[in-house]
Amino acid sequence: MNAPEHLVRWARPGASRVPYWAYTDPQVYQRELERIFHGAHWCYVGLEAEIPKVGDYRLSHVGERQVIVVRDRVAPRDRGTDHGIRVVENRCAHRGVRFCQQPQGNARSFVCPYHQWTYKLDGSLAGLPFKDGVPAEGPDGAPCVQGGMPQGFALQDHGLTKLRVEVLHGLVFASFSAGAPPLAEYLGPRILPWIERIFAGRQLTLLGVNRQRIPGNWKLMMENIKDPYHPGLLHTWFVTFGLWRADQKSRMVTDDHGRHAVMVSRRNDGGANKVVTEGVSSFKADMTLQDDRLLDVVPEPWWTIADPDRPGQTITPTVTMITLFPSVIVQQQVNSLSTRHIVPRGAGEFDFVWTHFGFADDTPEMTRRRLRQANLFGPAGFVSADDGEVIEFSQEGFAQFGEDGATLCELGGTGTGGEEHMVTETLIRSMYAYWRRVMEL
Repeated sequence: MNAPEHLVRWARPGASRVPYWAYTDPQVYQRELERIFHGAHWCYVGLEAEIPKVGDYRLSHVGERQVIVVRDRVAPRDRGTDHGIRVVENRCAHRGVRFCQQPQGNARSFVCPYHQWTYKLDGSLAGLPFKDGVPAEGPDGAPCVQGGMPQGFALQDHGLTKLRVEVLHGLVFASFSAGAPPLAEYLGPRILPWIERIFAGRQLTLLGVNRQRIPGNWKLMMENIKDPYHPGLLHTWFVTFGLWRADQKSRMVTDDHGRHAVMVSRRNDGGANKVVTEGVSSFKADMTLQDDRLLDVVPEPWWTIADPDRPGQTITPTVTMITLFPSVIVQQQVNSLSTRHIVPRGAGEFDFVWTHFGFADDTPEMTRRRLRQANLFGPAGFVSADDGEVIEFSQEGFAQFGEDGATLCELGGTGTGGEEHMVTETLIRSMYAYWRRVMEL
C-alpha cells in the first residue's frame, strides 16, 4: 500500500515531534496493521498456562484478526521438540465465517456451524459434508452422483490460516509472516535477560483477567509504559508511597532497534522530597492507607539478577516494565505481576487485556499479596485508571487540533537509546524512530 503524498513527509527530522496524524489518520492505521501487526513482527497472544490440557483453547488477536490459541496433541517422538501450541485464524476457509464464538473452552476439533466444515486442532481440514457428492438416480434411472467438490479438491489445501508460533518461558507469540526473525533475535540480547528474570524456570498460575476498551490510539499505551516522566507526576500512589518517582535509582533499556524497552527502578520510602514533590499536585503528604496490606511488599529471591549491563555486578529492581512492540507489556510492580495485551480497534480505540499471574510455588500468603497489589492496576486500578483517562484526553486533543499539530518529546534531548535515570523521553523517541523506518513515512 502506497502512503498518501501528505504522509510521506515527516515535518521534522528525528522522532521527538510526532505528528498528530500518526494517531488519527485511518490510512496510517491500515498501514500499521499491514506492516506491523500482520507483517514481520511477533505479537503476544497469551500464556501457555491458560491452555494447560490437550484441546484447551482461548481466543486472542493479532492486530484486528481474531485467532485461536490451542494446545494440540503431540506425538511421543516429538515431545522434546514440539510445545504443542498452535495458533490459527478464527475464519473458516470455506465462506470466511468466524466460527468459534466461545472465548475459551476445550475441543476435540473445530466445526464451522454454517456448513459443518471440520478442522483438526492444528487447523488442518479434516472433512466436509458432501465432498464427493450425493448418490442419486439419473433421468434414465442409472445411478449417478450429484454435486460434490471439483476433481482434485484436496483437504490439505483448504485448512485454516496457520500462524508461526514461538513459546518463550510460557509466553506465547505468533506471526502471520514467514519473514519475521526467530523470536529470540526479534527481542534481542538486551531485552531477553529481563524477560528471563521473571519467567525462566517457573511454572505460572493464573490469578485473573481484566478487560477494558480505551478510546485512544494503540501507540499511546506503548508510549505510556515507555514514559518514566509521568508516573511521579500523574499518579498520586506512585509519588506519595514511593512506587515510582524521579528520586529513585533507575535505568531505561532499549533493544538495538528501539522498538522494545524496559523501565527499571527500585522503590524508596516515598514521603516529601522537595526536589521531586514540591509543587506536584498529585503528591499527598498526609495520605495514609486504611489497610497497610495493600503495600505489604515482600522481596522475592528472583528479583536479584546478574546485571545485564555491568558484568560482575548484580541488580535488584522492585519494578520492571517491559514493552514488547507492538502488542504486550509485561509488568512487575513490587509483588504484582501481569501481562497487558494491546488489541487495536481502529485509529482511535484499542482493547486492553490484563492477565494477572503468579507462580506455582507461591505460598497462599504470596498469592493473596499479589491479588491485593493487583488492585493498583487493571481498568479500575488505583494507578492505571489515571492512564486510561489521560490517553482518552490525548486522543481528543489530537482530533481537536487537526492535521498540523505534533507532540513534543524532548525531555533529555532529542536522541534515542538508553539512560540511567527517568527524567527522559528517550524510549518514546526510540520507538518512533523505529516506527518511521518500518512505516516508511
